[in-house]
Amino acid sequence: MNQDAVVTASARTLPDLASRALGGSVVAANDELFAERENLIKAEPPVFQPHTFGPKGQIMDGWETRRRREPGSDYAIVRLGCPGIVRSIVVDTSFFTGNYPPEVSVDACGIEGYPEPSTIASGDWTPLVARTRIAGDTINEFEITAQERFTHVRLTIFPDGGVARLRVHGEVVLDPRALPGTFDLAACESGARIAGCSNMFYSSPSNLIMPGNARSMGDGWETSRRRDDGNDWVEVQLACPGRVEIAELDTSCFVGNAPGWARLSDGADRVLLERTALTPDTRHRFVLDDDASVERVRMDIYPDGGMARLRLYGTPSPQARIELAQRFLAGLPGSQLVEVLVGAGQPRAEAEALAAGRSIAFGDLPESAQHRLAGIRAAR
Repeated sequence: MNQDAVVTASARTLPDLASRALGGSVVAANDELFAERENLIKAEPPVFQPHTFGPKGQIMDGWETRRRREPGSDYAIVRLGCPGIVRSIVVDTSFFTGNYPPEVSVDACGIEGYPEPSTIASGDWTPLVARTRIAGDTINEFEITAQERFTHVRLTIFPDGGVARLRVHGEVVLDPRALPGTFDLAACESGARIAGCSNMFYSSPSNLIMPGNARSMGDGWETSRRRDDGNDWVEVQLACPGRVEIAELDTSCFVGNAPGWARLSDGADRVLLERTALTPDTRHRFVLDDDASVERVRMDIYPDGGMARLRLYGTPSPQARIELAQRFLAGLPGSQLVEVLVGAGQPRAEAEALAAGRSIAFGDLPESAQHRLAGIRAAR
């Protein structure tokens, strides 16, 4: 690709909300005799080793149920690691050739708290992918148009068979109620996203804002070697506007290919961190003195190289927290919306009426309810 071409997001480049890397889990499946349900949400691509047999047959890197001898279907329920608005569903049947399900469907729901699988199964499910035919050994992708914020998805296969991976690409919608005063504004799980970058030859810049520490160079962002006088860069759209107080630039695992220097700015005229020398395989922390609120941060690296993680710890303004709460409420499915409003102090009958009409004006809620929903806590 062109060294200075801007890379923008599409549905498939949005984070996989179901991925184990973001904390997803498979909370239930009615059958997993041949291959475990947890394989569905592995972050890495599926692999296949022919003629590798265990006590139950060929070992498959996916979820596989037994052959049905009666009418019915099989299902697996996934709790999303990051609840959000789903934009794309991928049902990956890689390496399943004579044992893939000919048809699938996908539904989603939004539920408060951490209920038992039986409670989740009886929730209000919204169809995302109607029952449809799929192909074996194929990445089957479906565009999603629903606008609600979901916490769980259910994959149903007809009548049985195996699926390698389930990807649920979407936009993280943060629940601000339990948000601390200072947090990583650049974290994917907070709702930040990559807005663009100059080069991602070796690995994606999205790795920069993933949870946890990088396990290898492949788990960070690495550009190709530049042969000109320019430099590489990446821009992060923060989870919400805020004042960045601490910047962490982590070159862990990058030994001979870390950038020599880095600079942080708001992408325009405001410099947050002047061009600063970096050390290979090191987690650098810098205190930033700028009091201004920013919405986007650009990291320039000089001239090229690899970075494991970028953390931008900061404090959102009260108005930013309220805007997060407004977006959170606007995306909730009806049944979850009722429970959230009741939890914020609204009488149940009033909460049910508001949810039924979707006529919620955040500013008309009592101030105490607004503060609970936005996670604004009184000073002690």
